[in-house]
Amino acid sequence: MTRRVTIHDVAAAAGVSVATVSKAVNGRYGVSPETVSRVLDAVRALGYESSLVASSMRSRRTGVIGVLVADIEPFSAEILKGVGGALSGTGYDLLAYTGARRDGEGWERRSLSRLSGTLIDAAILVTPTVVNVAAEVPIVAIDPHTGRADLPTVESDSFTGAQQAVHHLVQLGHRRIGFIAGRPDLRSAVARASGYREALSAAGIPFDPALVGQGHYEQDVAREAAHAMLALPDPPTAVFAANDLSALSIVEVAAARGLRVPDDLSVVGFDDVPEAARAQPPLTTVRQPMKILGAEAVRMVLALLAGEELPETHLQLATRLVARGTTAPPPRR
Repeated sequence: MTRRVTIHDVAAAAGVSVATVSKAVNGRYGVSPETVSRVLDAVRALGYESSLVASSMRSRRTGVIGVLVADIEPFSAEILKGVGGALSGTGYDLLAYTGARRDGEGWERRSLSRLSGTLIDAAILVTPTVVNVAAEVPIVAIDPHTGRADLPTVESDSFTGAQQAVHHLVQLGHRRIGFIAGRPDLRSAVARASGYREALSAAGIPFDPALVGQGHYEQDVAREAAHAMLALPDPPTAVFAANDLSALSIVEVAAARGLRVPDDLSVVGFDDVPEAARAQPPLTTVRQPMKILGAEAVRMVLALLAGEELPETHLQLATRLVARGTTAPPPRR
């Protein structure tokens, strides 16, 4: 009687572990194409339940890339547009998923455990709070809280972008330049704060802590900070905000206080979300390529799905200043 071929026989024939055979025949992430080919050659040569193996491999692919976001707001919406455009024609669908409001910090781990291997083939994490996540699928992070990590990451050059904003205001003649900061737990927000201070130093302008307010990327908080800053005995003639929504809130506060933008106060944002160009006056801002961030994350995650080695695991994209209608030379006093 012929002995039935087991997974141990396949592992021995292919020169790999039993775990690697299991991953290879089930189409799971983490096995190189060469190893998969060697395992499947052994499967065919030994007659190891080949029809069941093929069926299992087919059933393990969902054809879906999951994009996990903390919230659907202008920044993440632009990222999703970039991901969707990059996936067009690839055969993959996009699943947008948010669990942050329910699960709080570390929501990415719990969300991935729900989705990995059953609903998605790979994941893109947008501004994740944690990056030390274990999953059976490839993962790429966009603008992670911690900055570069063990995961492949894509981000914009926030430090240089902030310098561009302040340099623009300095060139216009401003010396009293305020800053509404973002979230202190987000590395890109910290980089923008550092870029602001470095640009002041380069221009020979002393740093004044009274001209820094905390906005936390929340419009209500940014409004409060702007009111306090503009009520100073010697208020700023210009304010740089760490994101566009905060900048638009500053414009609202200025109007409520009887200040004209840009005649009495110049304002610069960061991101260049669609609302920036539609605002009245149109917002001067630092453009980060949000759609390209999403597209580059797709390129990286598809390469990982194909078993390819990434030439760069940490990608940083350039920003540029977009001058519109909220900046002008300071008023004469």
